[in-house]
Amino acid sequence: MKTHNLKLSIEFCDAVLSGEKTFEVRKNDRGFQTGDLIRFIPTDGTSYRSSDGTVREHAKHEISEHTYKITYILNGWGIKNGYVVLGIREERSYGKKRPYDHATPESLPQERLSH
Repeated sequence: MKTHNLKLSIEFCDAVLSGEKTFEVRKNDRGFQTGDLIRFIPTDGTSYRSSDGTVREHAKHEISEHTYKITYILNGWGIKNGYVVLGIREERSYGKKRPYDHATPESLPQERLSH
């Protein structure tokens, strides 16, 4: 199992963090495997010079404090050769029961059903 540090455009950070975006399309140049972990490095395309003089593109976002597990890898099936679609899930909730897991429609709050 590897941990991959991947840049992620700041415009996608909230959707990944909330669980709305549960996939990543990536060039398969790292040998991604199911079970590997991902740490996202938010970027807004702007370069910053750190105190040690290193130029960085990192933006500040809460997602950098979270770890994601690759749960599925799709290639072929219309995906450009050399690219993959990674199914991802936040590591801390992987394998743990979440509030609405195994819920029936009758047991969900009404406002949850309307979405």
